[in-house]
Parts: sequence; structure tokens; C-alpha cells
Amino acid sequence: MAKILILDDDSKICLFLSQMSESLGYEACTANTLKDGLRLANEGDYDLILLDLEFPEGNGLQILPELLAAASRPEVIIITGTGGVGGAELAFKCGAWDYVQKPFVLHEVSLPMTRALQYRREKEIARKPLTFDRMGIIGSSPALNSCLELAAKASVTDVSVLITGETGTGKELLARAIHENSRRGAGNFITVDCGALPETLVESILFGHERGAFTGADKRREGLIVQADGGTLFFDEIGELPLNTQRTLLRCLQERRILPLGAKQEVAVDFRLVAATNRNLEKLVEAGRFREDLLYRIRAVEIELPPLRTRADDIQEIAIGKIHQLAKRYGTATKGISPEFLELLTAHKWPGNIRELINIIEYALALAGEDPTLHPKHLPPEYRTVKLDGASHGRTSQETHVGDPTCEESDFPTLTEYRDRIEKTYLQMLLEKSRGDRKEACRLSGVSQSRLYDLLKKHQLTGFRLQPILD
Repeated sequence: MAKILILDDDSKICLFLSQMSESLGYEACTANTLKDGLRLANEGDYDLILLDLEFPEGNGLQILPELLAAASRPEVIIITGTGGVGGAELAFKCGAWDYVQKPFVLHEVSLPMTRALQYRREKEIARKPLTFDRMGIIGSSPALNSCLELAAKASVTDVSVLITGETGTGKELLARAIHENSRRGAGNFITVDCGALPETLVESILFGHERGAFTGADKRREGLIVQADGGTLFFDEIGELPLNTQRTLLRCLQERRILPLGAKQEVAVDFRLVAATNRNLEKLVEAGRFREDLLYRIRAVEIELPPLRTRADDIQEIAIGKIHQLAKRYGTATKGISPEFLELLTAHKWPGNIRELINIIEYALALAGEDPTLHPKHLPPEYRTVKLDGASHGRTSQETHVGDPTCEESDFPTLTEYRDRIEKTYLQMLLEKSRGDRKEACRLSGVSQSRLYDLLKKHQLTGFRLQPILD
């Protein structure tokens, strides 16, 4: 007998849905608060959850990821009297089975319930255990686990995958994991940093060229796409790809053939495309800066990596894992970690996400030296004040305190301005941390030398005392 959990703050609705479920031969249980509903979902073995959105204490979508991640992996149908297309789209994106608006007639709820439970039974019969090597991806939060489940499903196919998320969330690491877990794992994993491709040479770099194809082409060169034959081609920051190249790439994806510059015959290629971006490609499409047909082609499966600030439970796990990893790499004793140190890490908002966290761990270990335990004193000063003033990052005197309710509207920055400020602060930390070592700066930041140069130039840091990094 299927078990149904009904979450609605209206007792009459709960009673009606409960009686309807029992008349269909299901066992029903009800809860009137989000807290009780989440507790029951984690304690019970439910097949289906009927979830209202409007509760006195919040919106039902807040707990939807946790409901879907419960041990029984239930299907969820949203039943609500508020919201519209936007709410339905968000619910579907989170993994809801269906979205029913109140008022409703009986079959508008009973039919989706029947379909969801039928799908669940068929899935159980056909289920094959999916194995997925995380390749160093650390964390157990529901949001991350949902991404890994989707990556595991994508890895057994050859469909194109688009990985979205803020800078530093681990998009390339997930792309490598998808490659290593696929049938192409023995092939090459070729990375294309679209933000660092010179526009005049981009097609030569991607598609290759014959000798004499253009001035300076003194020998034949094999393009990155051919190098990915039999493996995976990873386009990092694909939103930076020039429009002309987007058109050529689209044809390559459709025909699975390329024509190197200066060549007379096309070359067949067989690769799997994984792309990543921290930009909103749909807005780029609206602005005429990204091809809509290419977006559809690369987004067969989309995985949105959550920012670190929404994965508080994972911060400590990542930090501890990195500390052990660095101790092993350098052959030193693993340091202890004080509760206060971990508390400050958890309180920080991490605009640079995992990359920023790892850099700060390395900073703390270097500053600690022979000290056996990491304490708050080993963190940069701006990270130690986070609990004093609620700041998410060290702010300069010119930066606006966005979280301050007394902030004047005229002082409130745009999102682009605020991102630029965070980016500049990160670059200043990077220059100080790398001590002028070009390779070390690129390794810490995870960006190419040309991309780093562009960022420093953008923020007018070319005159910084660590000028050798630009040589």
C-alpha cells in the first residue's frame, strides 16, 4: 500500500485529501506545519508528498529539496492556492512531480497522484544501482546530493551537460567527475577556457589549421576538438565564446564534423560536450550575445551547483578534508581545529565559494607554522570580524554595507558593482598570497594567465607592487 504525506496548514484540506487518498487505497498521514512535515518525511517511508506552499512560518518550497532528499526519495506534488507559472517553474526545477492550483476538482489531484505512484513503481522495478565516483567532491548537503544524482544519471549517457553556478563552486571538478564516470573516461578530457581565447585565433585553436592557412601558420596544428575525439570537451565559461565561433560550434555539434582552417576535407569527430558558465545564458540570448539554438543544444541536462553559503553543513567537511589533504601533501602532522575556528568559517558568506575557502585554509596553515591547532588568530582579520558586524567579507571604506538597513538608496550598489568589488578584493588577496609568483597566482585562482591579466587590468591593479605577475 502506497503511503501519502499531506502537508497543509488548513486542517479541512488535510482531511479532504486524506479521505480522498484512503478512498484510492492509499495510507495517508497529515501535518500542519513545515517543521512537523519535514520530521515526518524523514522518519517515515513515504511514496508521495502533497505539499502546500503557504504556511504561517514560510513557503513550502523552502523544504522541497529536503523532502525530495528524504530516505524514501518520495515524489512531491505541489497543491497551492497562490503562485502561478513562476512558482510552478521553480517547483519543477527543484524536482516536483506536478503543480496543482486551488481550487481543484477531484481528478486534477487524483490523476497526478496515480501517475506519480505508477512512475515510482516502474522505477523501482527497473532500478539499477548507480555508482558515481565523486573525484574529490566533498559534501553531503541535500542540494549537493541532488546535483550528484543528476550527474550520475548524465554520466551513463552521451548527452550534452550544462553546469551553472557562481565562480568557485566547483564546476570543472564536477565536469571531470562526469567524464571519469562515463564510458569515455579512458579518453581525453580537454578544457577550453573560453574567456582566455584570443578572438583572432579562436577558430584555429578549436578546429585546427593546415600549414599556410594564414600568416604565421608555419606548420599544421591539430585543434582542441580533434584532441577530444573519443573523450570529453569541456567549455569553461561558454558565455564568453564569440558569436561567430558559436555558429561554427553549433554546426560541429550537429554534424559531428569540422573543417580545419585551410583544409579541403572535413574531419569526423566524436566527443561529449560539457559546458559551464557563471552567467545567465538566457539573458545573453535576449541581449543577442548568445545563440538560442546553441543554448538548446548544450543544455540537454542542466546542473546548477549551489553556492557554498547555502551549504553550511558542508563548509566544515570541506575545510577538514582540505587540512588533511595538505598535511599529507607536505608530509606534516595534521593540525587540530578549534571550535571557534570552524564557527567563523561557517559564519562567513564565501562570495568566492569553495575556491575562496581553500585559499583561506592554505593561508591559515601557512600562518600557523608549527602551531599544533588552528585558531581564529590564524585567519585574516576581515574573516575574524564576521560575527561582530555581520559582514560577509572584509569591506574597504569605499564599499557599501549592503546589509545595513540605514543604507541610503543612492549608496546601494547594483549587482554588477557589488560583484566587481568582491572580485577586486579577491584579486588583492591573490596578489598578496602569491607573492608575485605568476604560476602560483594562476594555480590558486584556477584561471589562465591571460584571464588573470585581463582581470587585473579591469580593476586597475597593473601598478600593484607585485607587477612581475604580469610579465
